Amino acid sequence: MNRLAELDRAESDLRDLALVLARAATDNGNRAPLDEVLDAFGHTRESLAELDDHE
Repeated sequence: MNRLAELDRAESDLRDLALVLARAATDNGNRAPLDEVLDAFGHTRESLAELDDHE
């Protein structure tokens, strides 16, 4: 069981590493303000605050 737990942790760590590497490789340096992103998805800071945590 200990070995299986080690493998599970290693899998999770490798998945995180792959995500970090993919983001680093594709990052073009462009950033968007949070309010612009929220607007693009039809939200505001206020509308997010009103959402139930389970939605």
